[in-house]
Amino acid sequence: MSHVRLRFAPSPTGYLHIGGARTALFNWLLARKLGGTFILRIEDTDVARSTQESVDAILQGMEWLGLDWDEGPFYQSDNFPLYKEHVEKLLAEGKAYKCYCSAEELEAKREKALAEGRKPKYDGTCRSLTADIPGRPYVVRFKAPHEGVTAFHDLIKGPISFNNEELDDLIIQRTDGTPTYNFVVVVDDASMGITTVIRGDDHINNTPRQILLYEAMGCPVPQFAHVPMILGADKTRLSKRHGATSVMAYRDMGFLPEAMINYLVRLGWSHGDEEIFSKEELVEKFTIEAVGKSAGVFNPDKLLWLNAHYIKSGDPARLAGLLLPFLAERGVDPAVGGPELAAVVKTLQERAKTMLELADGAVFYYTPEPVFDEEAVAKHVKPETAGYLSRLADVLAAAADFRHDPIEGVFKEVCAELGIKMGQIGPAVRIALCGGTVSPSIYEVMEVLGKEETCRRLTRAVARFTV
Repeated sequence: MSHVRLRFAPSPTGYLHIGGARTALFNWLLARKLGGTFILRIEDTDVARSTQESVDAILQGMEWLGLDWDEGPFYQSDNFPLYKEHVEKLLAEGKAYKCYCSAEELEAKREKALAEGRKPKYDGTCRSLTADIPGRPYVVRFKAPHEGVTAFHDLIKGPISFNNEELDDLIIQRTDGTPTYNFVVVVDDASMGITTVIRGDDHINNTPRQILLYEAMGCPVPQFAHVPMILGADKTRLSKRHGATSVMAYRDMGFLPEAMINYLVRLGWSHGDEEIFSKEELVEKFTIEAVGKSAGVFNPDKLLWLNAHYIKSGDPARLAGLLLPFLAERGVDPAVGGPELAAVVKTLQERAKTMLELADGAVFYYTPEPVFDEEAVAKHVKPETAGYLSRLADVLAAAADFRHDPIEGVFKEVCAELGIKMGQIGPAVRIALCGGTVSPSIYEVMEVLGKEETCRRLTRAVARFTV
C-alpha cells in the first residue's frame, strides 16, 4: 500500500468537541496503524468567526488526548494566493465561469423554481457568457457536468452515487474574492497529498462536488470514509443540552485522557466483545472498515465506568501529578507538607470514579485539623470513647513498625485489652483522623499519615471528645 496521508481539519470557531475529537482519533489511529502521516490543518478561512482562543482550545484538546501530529498545524488563511491561482486556472481552462447574477436575481430564480416544483439550483444563466461585464460584481462558479453519475466507494458506508443533474454549479469564489469551503478543502487536500479523508457523515453531500473538482484540477481523488454522527440519549444530534460536549470540559470534570480515548473509539468501532483498550492496542487492532454505519449514542455512565477503571488501575505516581491542579483548587499544596501524594492516591484510587473524587478524598490528609462531622460525632462518640482513643494512641506511639499489618495488630491488641469490639472504636478513629466516617482502610490511612501525625490527631480528638 502506498504511504497514507490523513488529516484532521477543524474550524477554529469553538472548542474541540466530542465529535471532532473522535474524527481526529480515527484519523490518528489509521495513520499510526499504517505507518502513515497525520496532519493537523486549521480551517480558518471564516475570518469573522475564527479566533486564536479557539485555535488554542483545539490544540490543547489534541495535546491532552495525546493525538500528536506529524505535520502542521497548517492554516488555510496562509493559502489565499494558492486558492486564487487555482481559481484563475479553472477560469482559463473553461472549467469555471464568472456569474454576475445579483442576490435579488438569484432569490427570484429560487422562488420560481420552488413554485414550479423544481429543485432550487442555479439555472446556469451566466454559464455560457463569452465576455466579461466590466465593473459588475461577480462570483466564480465551477462548471459542473449536468449529465452522468458521480460515484465513490465509502470505506464505512460502501458504494454511494449522485446524479450529476442534481448538483449545482458550485460557487468557488465569492464577490469579495474569498474562496468557499468546498473549493479550499479540495485545493488543500490535493496540495498536501491527502490519500484518505475521514470525516463526519454530514459531509457526504459535499463529496460529489469535491470529487468533480479534484477531477477538473487533474488531481488524484482520495478515498473517503464518512463517520456517523454521535447522538444524545434522546437520539438527536449531540449538543450542549445533553451536557458537556467540549473535550476539555471532561478533563476539568476529572476524566482521564485514556478513558476518553477508549470511550470515543468505542462510539462506533468494535473489536469483538472487548471494552478496554490501551492506545497501543487500538493502533494494533483498529481498522476503518470496522466502524459501524449507524450513529453512536453518547452514554455518560459508560464513560464514567471506563474512567473509574483507569483510575483504579492507574500508576499512583502519574495520577498524583495529574491531581495537583485539582488539589490546588481546594487550597491544598502537597509540596508544603504532608504525606507523599502517590501514597495518598494509592489509598483512594480503588473507589474514586473521577479525579474530582480523588481530590476530595485526599484533602483530609493535608488538613492537620480536619473539621469533625458533628452528626458522626453524636452517633459514634460515647463518654468512654476518649479513653479508648487515648489508650490506642499510647500503644501506637510505642509501635516499632508502623505499617498496615502491625497497625492492625495494635488495634486487635487494644480491643482485647479494653474488652471492646472494633465497631466501638473504629468510627471514632476515622472521625479523629479524617473528620468523618467515610475514608479508605483506617490502617492504610494511618500508615500514610505516619506515626507522629496519627498520634497527634488521635490526641487532639481525645481532648475534643473528653466530657
